[in-house]
Amino acid sequence: MIAEPLARRYLALHLPLLPSERVRREYRQRGVAPPEAPFALIAKDRGSLVLAALDSRAIAQGLAPGLALADARARLPELVAINDDPAADLALLEWLADGCDRYSPMVMAVPPQGIVIDITGCTHPFGGEPGMVDDMLTRIVRLGLTALPAIADTPDAALALAQHQMSDVDDLPVTVLAVPEATHLALRRAGLKRIGDVARQHRPALAARFGADMVMLLARLLGEIDAHVTPRRSAATVAAIQRFAAPLAQADAALAVIEALAVRAGMELAVRAEGGRRFEVALFRSDGHVARLAVDTAAPVRDPKILIRLLRERIGSLADPLDPGFGYDMIRLEVPVVAPLADTQLMLEGGTLADGEIGALVDRLATRLGRARVRRLVPGDSHIPEQAAFDLAFADIGGAPWPAPADGEPPERPIHLFDPPQPIDVIAEVPDGPPRRFRWRRRLHEVARHEGPERIAAEWWRRADGAGLTRDYYRVEDGDGRRFWLFRHGLYGTEKAMPGWYLHGLFA
Repeated sequence: MIAEPLARRYLALHLPLLPSERVRREYRQRGVAPPEAPFALIAKDRGSLVLAALDSRAIAQGLAPGLALADARARLPELVAINDDPAADLALLEWLADGCDRYSPMVMAVPPQGIVIDITGCTHPFGGEPGMVDDMLTRIVRLGLTALPAIADTPDAALALAQHQMSDVDDLPVTVLAVPEATHLALRRAGLKRIGDVARQHRPALAARFGADMVMLLARLLGEIDAHVTPRRSAATVAAIQRFAAPLAQADAALAVIEALAVRAGMELAVRAEGGRRFEVALFRSDGHVARLAVDTAAPVRDPKILIRLLRERIGSLADPLDPGFGYDMIRLEVPVVAPLADTQLMLEGGTLADGEIGALVDRLATRLGRARVRRLVPGDSHIPEQAAFDLAFADIGGAPWPAPADGEPPERPIHLFDPPQPIDVIAEVPDGPPRRFRWRRRLHEVARHEGPERIAAEWWRRADGAGLTRDYYRVEDGDGRRFWLFRHGLYGTEKAMPGWYLHGLFA
């Protein structure tokens, strides 16, 4: 019997006083008392100052956003004006959404004052939806913020119900639909003031009168279309979580918990015959702050001891050490990037051990110096020499193996390439023949042996517009045994009257 999928449930938070409460938090964090009088956040609009947001006392006096500052002070002379800062409001909203990761990985910030969380299957640790809401509101009040919650079957419905503090979508005003004001006015003139009134109308007629976008928004609000949450972070393939009744106040105790979580994650990875290429740890403090650590590995691993060693290296390299504050009340370990990892047996000659030691060294260097600082060269899909290789961070997945030279044959490409190729003076027996001698860096080299030419044409899209020239490469050796890689740039007489010569590389 196939189980039916769970019905989606979404919890929305509306923070009506976010700007003004953000200002109060900033005053307290600086150790300064917030204004005792009512205050408003002001912004410029068409050359005049208007109220962008208000604190609860100013709202109680009948002021509203959009009112001119001069008119507001005429009504309330003691009103304090503070410059609006939308970027700071957004930063606080994102910080709150980051803390909501403790409830579900599917969290979406909805600027300017909303958060939506997909709580499907996530309410069990809290005893159900009411327990999760109570826990969330308790934490938000502790932060000095006001939040209005609502739960519904779609994100749009949950957010609209939270904003208007209603329990039935049908009772919501038509203004919750994000359509032009002219559409709102037309709906009200038609006697359609509530969502329930609009929902009872014939949809094709609504689309013909008010547009298809309005009908789509209505369907999303009624749950006929589930828009889903666009999460701020991708869900991890493997995850392990530990919650605490009493917060952990010691960093060493947190590391011990992380090691236990790594054991659990390793067991799940072993069942999947996979290893992790990236490990992320989130430490949730009781005051809402979330500390995040991440380590990357050069090869898939699932050994908890390796992970703990890398995490200790990562913590040691932090500019700001971990601060448990009032303690961590939840720790989560995620493995967002995995790769196949089968059980292996150590070879007698120790080759596998040597490979593992190199990988461990790279992991430690990348953890200390930064993921992007330990790099490797990988082959590129191009026959143009300077584009035939590129460098990646060692932990990045990608790149094909280097082609192996034939047994007994010298290398076709030099170890060192000049960028750009260096011009040289060449003497050849015939204009389109091999070089006999060349001058490089004021020194004349007599060619004792040569091999070539190896003809490399420009990319087809460059040949089409005449921008690319053909190269004829020669591997040459001078009388002292030094070996060089030269090329003639352009076909003699057809692409160029007098092609130039360049030294592109040196063989070992």
